[in-house]
Amino acid sequence: MTARGGAGRVRTICRLAAAVLVLGAAGCASVPSGGQVITGKPAERSERVDDPYVRLIPVKPRPEWGPAQIVSGFLAASASFDDNHEVAKMYLSGQSSWNPGLRPSVTVLTSRITAPQVVRSSTAKATVKVVGEELGTITTDGQYTASPKGLEATFQLAKTPQGVWRITGLPGDDKTGLLLSKDDVERALRTVNLFFFAPDRQTLVPNGIFLPVVNRQTLPTQLVQALLDGPTSWLNGAVQTAFPAGTRLRHGVHVEKEVATVDLSKEARAGSVEQMSAQLSWTMRQLSEIKRWRLEIEGEAVTPEGMDAIQPVHAWEANSPDGQVPQGGSHQNAYVVGTSGFLSALQGDRPQTVVTGAAGRLSHPAVAPDYREFAGLSNAAHQVLVAAPLNGAPPLRVLLTAHKGAHFTAPTWSRDGTLWVVESKKDESWLWVRPRGKPPVRAAHWGLGGRDVRAFRIARDGVRAAVIAHIDGRPQVQVGRIAHAPDGSLDVGSFLPVSSELQDAVDLAWRDYNTLAVLGRAKRDSQTLPFLMPISGSAITSLGVGSLGEPRTIAAAPGAPILIGTRSSGKDQVCRQRAPSNSYSPWICPTPAKDPNYPG
Repeated sequence: MTARGGAGRVRTICRLAAAVLVLGAAGCASVPSGGQVITGKPAERSERVDDPYVRLIPVKPRPEWGPAQIVSGFLAASASFDDNHEVAKMYLSGQSSWNPGLRPSVTVLTSRITAPQVVRSSTAKATVKVVGEELGTITTDGQYTASPKGLEATFQLAKTPQGVWRITGLPGDDKTGLLLSKDDVERALRTVNLFFFAPDRQTLVPNGIFLPVVNRQTLPTQLVQALLDGPTSWLNGAVQTAFPAGTRLRHGVHVEKEVATVDLSKEARAGSVEQMSAQLSWTMRQLSEIKRWRLEIEGEAVTPEGMDAIQPVHAWEANSPDGQVPQGGSHQNAYVVGTSGFLSALQGDRPQTVVTGAAGRLSHPAVAPDYREFAGLSNAAHQVLVAAPLNGAPPLRVLLTAHKGAHFTAPTWSRDGTLWVVESKKDESWLWVRPRGKPPVRAAHWGLGGRDVRAFRIARDGVRAAVIAHIDGRPQVQVGRIAHAPDGSLDVGSFLPVSSELQDAVDLAWRDYNTLAVLGRAKRDSQTLPFLMPISGSAITSLGVGSLGEPRTIAAAPGAPILIGTRSSGKDQVCRQRAPSNSYSPWICPTPAKDPNYPG
């Protein structure tokens, strides 16, 4: 690593005749090129929070530096969090109240930033302008939102009585804001998940944030403190926390021999020990140095019912955002539409018809998580069809019929047996929700009402939804959240882009609580291909090799092979990877069927 520029952009510890400091592990935050960070783990669920953390030493201002060099040095020094921005503050006049702290607001820029230019200058005052491309913003609660656009930032400077230049006015007069390049963010911040409860108070929901890393030793404390602070503005109102208001850490999280101690204030006595433990376990398991932990309130150990005082961080699997994931290599059976047009279950690579006769033919089947009923679409996607039970010959019933010129997305189920489907046409859509045993109703608040929606999938936690919507003339993958109002009405909105790397997205499915499986075309591709898309906004990953014909639908589930419904040489086929555990394994298409889907 080298210094950046004569103005003292940043000097590494190597330049100071010492080794680059690697503090255990703390993963780099990956800034998407146009996405929305909602959760923290990238594809393959690797724990990138445990990547090496490299500490860089900022350079103090030098007396001979002019206005442009002072601004350049300030921008570099503000990327260092381990000194409470002490060096960065040296570039400011004594009257400045700028104090970002450990939860700053950040404007994220590309690496293509012009060198600061002096646009006005006198013997005692100067104006310096920086021009760049903004990727997005990180709010003080750690939420990243894409906002690609041009940026022009203006700094005011003046000479002090000692004759040195100092910054007297920051862009927008922001007292907590930072301007950081994508590279600075990836070095100094980490994406981590905080876990909160869905309205059922049973299922955990990940809330991904960007967290500045001061050093590895303080990261457990920062992580738990962020959890106690509550969800980001994006999920606020859609999730709940077990920690009573006012609960705080009495001391920093102490880790010794892979055992962490979390000591909470007296307010925690009013909370559920079991639910607080579930939130803390799932949040702290991201740190490799913590294998077990104990919970204390006012210095006294508290023990969840049925557990030891020292808990493993990988307990509380019943609260998984993915539900009960099959163990030991087993996974859910997939369902397809067989060559006869009837719903079939995949047994190995062979479709076995499970409903026949009066059930009728359908497309895009969706089986409820409890297998009590199934839904699908008519072949033209103009009707939503439902039937129960999942065997024999139950008659298909028309649940909904689309307006003229409209079509339905493939149905999707939430864990409580609620059926969801979007009716859509050009520049207009409606979300239909059918709780079990009740008639379908339109969602009271639907955030994509002015968009053509091509796909809609509920996450297994029931709080998040992924969509493909036409935005600015092209299909875009977005994720939104589902909030329940006190009167029972639904607010399904706050949709934000996940990634700008894909074009012409066709279909998607939740692979697990952090990753989408998406059919689409990357900017460099001429054909539609399958990708893994972390909803953290990290880089997408292509899957497998080989020809897939014309891919149309995709199915995914935790621990299960990804399946693709394609059409090749005039025939429908379902494809899978020869070795599903290997992302680079070639695709094979042994099943004569279409529209694969996993229950849920």
